[in-house]
Amino acid sequence: WDSPSLHYRTPMAANAATRSKLKTPKGQTAEDLDKSVAAALTDLEMNSNDLKADLRTLQIVCARELDLGADGKKCIVVFVPFPQLKAFQRIHVRLVRELEKKFSGKHVVIVAQRRIVPVPVRGAGGRLQARPRSRSLTSVHEKILDDLVYPAEIVGKRTKVRLDGRSTKVVLDKKEQVTTEHKLHTFAAVYKKLTGKDISVCFE
Repeated sequence: WDSPSLHYRTPMAANAATRSKLKTPKGQTAEDLDKSVAAALTDLEMNSNDLKADLRTLQIVCARELDLGADGKKCIVVFVPFPQLKAFQRIHVRLVRELEKKFSGKHVVIVAQRRIVPVPVRGAGGRLQARPRSRSLTSVHEKILDDLVYPAEIVGKRTKVRLDGRSTKVVLDKKEQVTTEHKLHTFAAVYKKLTGKDISVCFE
């Protein structure tokens, strides 16, 4: 009689492990893609010696699949708790590579879940409610862009004003050109979907 593999889990245990990877906001229900990404993380935690220790405490908030245009390309945006962003970024290249394998070559990007606080208004006493700059619309949009292009760093931005609006050219550090060049269109398309703002991304 052979003892069961230490890595074997009953369906009930596997479902519990997948649920533990989800930090679904209160009042919301996890969707199928959320569960699929959580299950992929659980599988990597169980079977990837390279990622096991790092993934043990990590969770996701949700995942969204975005259509990037007429060519039919799609991207999965994985939203993670802001306090865990740095931990995800430590394993970013390896984790994204494995997730893209699991999701049929679709591009995967990781973005921290952030909350935008409206411009403060004066209360009954005439006082303005303080708002951290990090919660402003501009700051949150800047941080989303930083997350999208990671591990590349932004070294320059040039904004052009056109008749139909503004467009920003985002220049990345060439040190990460090999690992990120194939995703430049994805970065711009996802940023447009998340913020409504037009950008182009390049290396110089």
